[in-house]
Amino acid sequence: MKRIVGLVLVCFLFSVSSAFSADSKIGFVDLQKALNFSMAGKAAKETISKKVKDYEGTIEGKKSELKTLKEELDKQVVLLSEQARAEKERDYQQKLKDFQRFTKDIQEELQRSDADYTRQILEKVLKVVGEMGAKEGYTVILEKSESSLLYADDKIDLTETVIKAFDEQYKTEGK
Repeated sequence: MKRIVGLVLVCFLFSVSSAFSADSKIGFVDLQKALNFSMAGKAAKETISKKVKDYEGTIEGKKSELKTLKEELDKQVVLLSEQARAEKERDYQQKLKDFQRFTKDIQEELQRSDADYTRQILEKVLKVVGEMGAKEGYTVILEKSESSLLYADDKIDLTETVIKAFDEQYKTEGK
């Protein structure tokens, strides 16, 4: 779908190119690159990486606890009464479910955090692109993506300029 929309946009631009004056300016921005290489994007990645590392330690501790509990259960299976074995098995199964729920919750939290950071940064990057486009007299600024921008000369790539302008405008937030 994106590919079709991109193709239609490119065709539209070429069909109305005669309407553009000689001083029309066209540029493109690789938003993914801007997200990844801006100071705010790098800071967001670092924050999420720290959360992942913190959670990995907790997860490993819980895994080790589950493994030990399972090993104890396996060793004691012949020594325990059926009722005691069933109780220990239920305890183990409950802890396993709790662990699975915990890891799922962590994944969802990390995905939400990533989406929130991305949305916040993207809103600001788009604001910078709009301001830059108006200030520098661009007629059109496109987004570079694999599905919509089939070819563009690197001379009209504004990504680095946008990253610098974004970092300058929001430099205190990226730290």
